[in-house]
Amino acid sequence: MAFIDFTPAPLHRLVGRLQGLMRGRLWLKVLAGLLLGTLFGFALGPDLQWVSPSASADLVRWAAFPGELFLAMVQMIVVPLVFASIIAGLGASDDTDQLRTLGLRAAVYFGLTSTVAISLGIGLGYVLAPGKLVAPPTSASGVPEGDAAALPSLAELPDVLVGLLPANPLAALAEGQMLQIVLFAFVFGVALVVMPAAKATPMFDLLESLQGVCMTIVGWAMRLAPIAVFGLSVRLTATVGLDALAGMLAYVGTVLLGLVVLTGVYVVMAQVLGGCSPGRFLRAARDVQLLGFSTSSSAAVMPLSMRTAEEKLGVRPAMARFVIPLGATVNMDGTALYQGVAAVFLAQVFDVQLGPPAMVLIVITVVAASIGAPAAPGVGIVILSGVLASVGIPPSGVALLMGVDRLLDMARTSVNVTGDLTASLVLDRWVARSEAAAETESAVAPSDPGVVAERA
Repeated sequence: MAFIDFTPAPLHRLVGRLQGLMRGRLWLKVLAGLLLGTLFGFALGPDLQWVSPSASADLVRWAAFPGELFLAMVQMIVVPLVFASIIAGLGASDDTDQLRTLGLRAAVYFGLTSTVAISLGIGLGYVLAPGKLVAPPTSASGVPEGDAAALPSLAELPDVLVGLLPANPLAALAEGQMLQIVLFAFVFGVALVVMPAAKATPMFDLLESLQGVCMTIVGWAMRLAPIAVFGLSVRLTATVGLDALAGMLAYVGTVLLGLVVLTGVYVVMAQVLGGCSPGRFLRAARDVQLLGFSTSSSAAVMPLSMRTAEEKLGVRPAMARFVIPLGATVNMDGTALYQGVAAVFLAQVFDVQLGPPAMVLIVITVVAASIGAPAAPGVGIVILSGVLASVGIPPSGVALLMGVDRLLDMARTSVNVTGDLTASLVLDRWVARSEAAAETESAVAPSDPGVVAERA
């Protein structure tokens, strides 16, 4: 007996069109998972509460399982991927002068963009003044005073700087200390570059194979991405109701406005400094942005960022595999902007006057604290406690931000990964122009000493 399809013809055609539209388009699948997960989460959450709280908790836990599995798979390989990628990127050049030049340019670029981001956040916080619309908390409950990160004194700074180099690299790898891993990989890679090629090549081949294995595992994880996003969105919206978000609307709006403006700055930089049109850049970045928004982890998005930079933006593989892992560790512009707005917001809530010295201290503290921060969900709120303590704002004020931090964490991570793509594009074009200029000068310069003497 033949199977009879009872689906109405218009609905059948609509389903077919949707399947055809979503086939091969990761960004659309991720967006669909995000929207469906948000709706399903509100149905299970405290606002609608279609089922009992105990049943809702069980459903949310199982719905979030694919998302937790996705994050676990990516976090499982992010340490070897960062280590192998940085060394492979260094190994693409046997010129130590070029490596030194690239490192200096990357440091200048990351420092400037982070300073611009935090300054933009502080400026918006003062202009829009969202903290004046919120009453201060009646008690200091929520975040204990002892949770604030203590900043090192000037006398302790040398020990802190020495401690950045891992005394036990294997322990740093096992514990996921990203800044120590990056520094160790950089030293290791430079040492391989200056070694004779015959001795260094086997190690480079091994690390390139390790990188390939990691990217294969990432490919498996990416198949889970839409389902993972659905589950993570269900958990977010089921645990944070609409009432918790409404009171902080002005603060949320200020941060989101700043992130949109910062994204616009990236688009302009990509066009002016990277030679990439806004449309092409945004089309290339949308998969990365949506995955960053959904997972709140720059580390989870890093493999996709590298592939996007190479395949869609035309960044040379060696540059993408060096800059993006480095940027995922030290380039946190979205987080820096958020912390600038949050510091000014809480200063307004607690009526703390921030003078120019305090502003400078906030900028320095945020830029320094962002370097080496784990590329994981929620790290921004931890850094913020130390920033508040440095300028006399009660760290307990972080309790005000906890209800909306997850949403803003998603948004600022999306901007962070966009910044990594911009950095790889701009630095790649910058280095390429320098190399072309050097080649032109060497071609024009006379190689025969007799020619030089005759001209003289």
